[in-house]
Amino acid sequence: MKNLKFTLILLCSFLAVNFSSAQTIDDGKKFLYYEKYISAKNAFQQLIAANPANEDAIYWLGQTLIASDEDRDIEGAKALYQKGLTANPNSAILNAGMGHLELLEGKTQQARNHFETALSLAGGKSIEVLDAVGFANGDFDSKSGDAAYAIEKLTQATNIKKFKDARVMTDLGDAYRKAGDGGAAQRTYEAALGLDANYARAKYRIGRLYQSQGRSQEGIYLQYYNDAIALDPNYTPVYWTLHQYFYETDVVKSAAYLDKYLKAKGSDEQNACFLNAQMKFAQGLFNEAITASDACLAASTTPYPNIYGLKAYSYFRIAEDLAKKGDSTGAMAAYGNAKVAFDLYFQKQKPAKIGITDYKTIGIILLKFPGNEALAGTYIDKAVELDSTEAGKVASLKSIAALYEARQMFAEAADWNRKIIYIKASPTKTDVYNAGIGYYRAKNYTAAVGVFDLYIQKFPDDIFGYYYKGGAQAGIDTSMVTDSAYVTYGKAVTVGEAYPDKSKILSLLKGSYRYLIIYAANKLKNKELALSYVDKALLLDPADAELLGFKESISKMGAPRTPAAPPAPPKPPTPPKKN
Repeated sequence: MKNLKFTLILLCSFLAVNFSSAQTIDDGKKFLYYEKYISAKNAFQQLIAANPANEDAIYWLGQTLIASDEDRDIEGAKALYQKGLTANPNSAILNAGMGHLELLEGKTQQARNHFETALSLAGGKSIEVLDAVGFANGDFDSKSGDAAYAIEKLTQATNIKKFKDARVMTDLGDAYRKAGDGGAAQRTYEAALGLDANYARAKYRIGRLYQSQGRSQEGIYLQYYNDAIALDPNYTPVYWTLHQYFYETDVVKSAAYLDKYLKAKGSDEQNACFLNAQMKFAQGLFNEAITASDACLAASTTPYPNIYGLKAYSYFRIAEDLAKKGDSTGAMAAYGNAKVAFDLYFQKQKPAKIGITDYKTIGIILLKFPGNEALAGTYIDKAVELDSTEAGKVASLKSIAALYEARQMFAEAADWNRKIIYIKASPTKTDVYNAGIGYYRAKNYTAAVGVFDLYIQKFPDDIFGYYYKGGAQAGIDTSMVTDSAYVTYGKAVTVGEAYPDKSKILSLLKGSYRYLIIYAANKLKNKELALSYVDKALLLDPADAELLGFKESISKMGAPRTPAAPPAPPKPPTPPKKN
């Protein structure tokens, strides 16, 4: 009997301990709220292990798998939901979850079908299902989803009897923000705080709403962020936002918020080592960043790929600093180390996470080492392809063109400058000129003619296009077999003479007249025409010795003594004025 009592006591003790350590749906949701994804995942997995048919745990585990932008696992969540729906095809919440995944995959119609199925199965009376549909469509950080549809379903949820869920109300605020209605979004966030005065997420969302309006609202959104912290010091997203916000402008504050973030996140932040090393980089302590990165790599059998990238950028910044100081030997050694680190980064990182700056920077580094031009170009092209902005694309192209120009590789520089012409919606005179003059300097006269033809087409009242096209044509036809250069220089003169102020184009006008004089005298054998060109040129500069010599020579002999060669265009210190 005593043994039986002892056994019962042990059993009760075991059950008490087991139940006290068991996780609930609300526990997992709380972890997810704090963006503690590892803890949330463990909680939901524990619930599913205890009851594989627990559709709520399955749904929330799937949401956890897709919650992090850094490690979004759509395939894992899909397999989870598919398994759950195979066992229970009439699960409303899992149909809503599957629709969410299809939205992320761009399968809009399939997603809507799953959402409607979920709503039908729930009879339009489940707050959880309505919220699942609304949240999937109303996330303002996502390009997918239908904001109006989200507002409709979330509003329906808030109208259900005894509704008092601040989370759902905040999701409705997000949907209004996605729809572009900032006023309704703020009112809805405030309504969420009316339901739960300590719901930091709603306060934080108001801050993000104001931050989206620019730095002019800085005082307002920073106050909301501080209010969110006061409501709940454990709410990690606000610390992360502030850490990123100050990263480029105030590294002391950025580091302080990173410390608070890591403290609140605890063991759920697996990349703490990298984040601390990255702060060294932000502080300009590049050697320390490299040392810290090496420590992170040594401490893990599966290092975070960004650590390799951090090393690469640290070496690159060291190299750039040394190059500015004139230490070419040290700079090239650092560039070499950066190249090695970038090679590892590209090997370890997921291709989808290699960004524009990564491709652009490795391209610049490769150009430091002769023989890598083709590979460097491939990387720069990739950076341009990925960039969604015209300004970003142009900046990448200009950077590599400038490197080629510095090495006097004018043809290569022209190739990259020419790409700018076709990327920009409205290329300037300087854009077209840079490509054309590059080909001219490289003596690729045919390509130069093509570019300056474009210049003339876009800017017909500007002498530069005619002048350099004429020079390129003269470079092709050095024996003056055709009159192509002569005709073009004639047009240059016509356009140039129309300038009210000829002081800035004097060398171009005189150069054009020089070719006309030589062609008329040597090719056409027309003394009167040649002298007429001389007289017009002398009106521009009566003391020009060469022109005076031409006049004397032609007057006496009927032809100039100068060789029948095309004039080489001068190297103007500045390109044509932009318009």
